[in-house]
Amino acid sequence: MSRPNVLAIVQARSGSKGLPNKNLLPLAGHPLIAYSIKAALETPSITRTIISTDSETIANVAAQYGAEVPFIRPAEFAQDLSTDFDVFDHALRWFIENENYRPDLVVQLRPTSPVRSVHHIEDAIQRLLKTPEADSIRTITLSPVTPYKLWLYDEEASTMKPLMSHPTLPEFYNEPRQKLPPVYWHIGNLDVIRPNVILEKKSMSGYPILPYVLPFDYAIDIDDLVGFRKAEDTMQLVDCVKFNNRLAEG
Repeated sequence: MSRPNVLAIVQARSGSKGLPNKNLLPLAGHPLIAYSIKAALETPSITRTIISTDSETIANVAAQYGAEVPFIRPAEFAQDLSTDFDVFDHALRWFIENENYRPDLVVQLRPTSPVRSVHHIEDAIQRLLKTPEADSIRTITLSPVTPYKLWLYDEEASTMKPLMSHPTLPEFYNEPRQKLPPVYWHIGNLDVIRPNVILEKKSMSGYPILPYVLPFDYAIDIDDLVGFRKAEDTMQLVDCVKFNNRLAEG
């Protein structure tokens, strides 16, 4: 039996209004995108690692860290409102049209969620390979906020109503958290998807979605400089991909 072909895609566009050049800013001495590339390259089952970017500068840095740069992403797929689906659908179709290349699985490693381990990536890939009825697998963690205590606020009417409902508790929002169902949050540091889900079902997840439960420490999503510091601190405490050296400054 031939080895499955697993493609890792690291997406990193140049525009970031909240934090300019975010994907190239240093995290513990290396560009943010380098952590996703390193994670992919060190995962045994990943057979190909690419960067999808609209930036020649990001592409050059990614190549220095070992990622392939098969194309520069068209600007139409690198806008503020561009979706993951736009990026992955473009990449998969580009490979079909230009290389007749069709991976068995595609792995999403978002640069802004860099705290992840090679073990988690490899384990998630193997779980999806062994579960043919599932369309994808996603990392989740127990949510620190329960949606059973979230509200929709109508400013004009100055009223509010519960976001959720509950089948047996009429006033669930008045119950202690311990009596409410546990709810999990998609943390986004690792997704594995079957390509046909993207190409044919027009979805980034499909259904069923397998859960991969991680401790809350892995739920890092970098939006600002505070997020960089939090990621650096967390990396010292958990098993995750990291560099043993810092790049020389200047």
